[in-house]
Amino acid sequence: MAPLFAALTTTLVFCAPGYPGTAGDAQPLVDAFAQAAASAAQWPGGSLAAIYDPTEEGGLAKLQSADSAVAFVPYPFFVEHGARLNLRPLLQADVTGIGIQQRWTLMAQHGHASTPQALAGYQIASTAGYAPAFVRNVALASWPVPADTRVSFAGQTLSVLRKVAAGEMMAVLLDQEQTAAVATLPFSSQLESLVQSSPVPIALIAVVDPRLAPSRVDSLKNGLLKLAGTPQGAAALGPLRLKGFVTPQLPHTASP
Repeated sequence: MAPLFAALTTTLVFCAPGYPGTAGDAQPLVDAFAQAAASAAQWPGGSLAAIYDPTEEGGLAKLQSADSAVAFVPYPFFVEHGARLNLRPLLQADVTGIGIQQRWTLMAQHGHASTPQALAGYQIASTAGYAPAFVRNVALASWPVPADTRVSFAGQTLSVLRKVAAGEMMAVLLDQEQTAAVATLPFSSQLESLVQSSPVPIALIAVVDPRLAPSRVDSLKNGLLKLAGTPQGAAALGPLRLKGFVTPQLPHTASP
């Protein structure tokens, strides 16, 4: 008799707030990933589906579904919502051109903020701004800003950087790629790096406990670890800017 789970479909939710792209653009890519992952895990065909959502709210809603047992999320999302959603880290993404970790950098107008207290009343904007717990407790753990410093989400950081350079009461928290791009801006001399985070993961694959049987968790993990070594897996990983996966290396503050 075929295993019971052969008739079931598990959904992998890709939630990517702050990243470019629409659900329509990304859906064929995550579909290919799901097919390759299921094959590598030796799951029956069609037993793993994927769905993409570029918003925090949409991702949270999709993860409420009982069949949504696996999540691919940025690390800030995991810090902000991992405990409430019962997310258990399974693997850590190895991102093309960056690696498995990155540092986040807080930038302000040059010469206007030499201490955290100088940001009282300021607004910190970031693509990770939907996750204030990550911004305050992880990215800025060594540089605690005042309680009245607001954290906000900004999908487009270039417009924020212009406001920062112009002297508005704003700072911006940038990921590693965004930080590297600052040097190319014509007004880069008007910006100053205040603090840089410790290395943190970029993104995680997590399981939603207890929706997936332990045997399926193990087979999925083993399959994903080997995914880059298969032609189908490599073809599915490339368009998602992924090299593969490694076992999680989380800061001690990250446990949900």
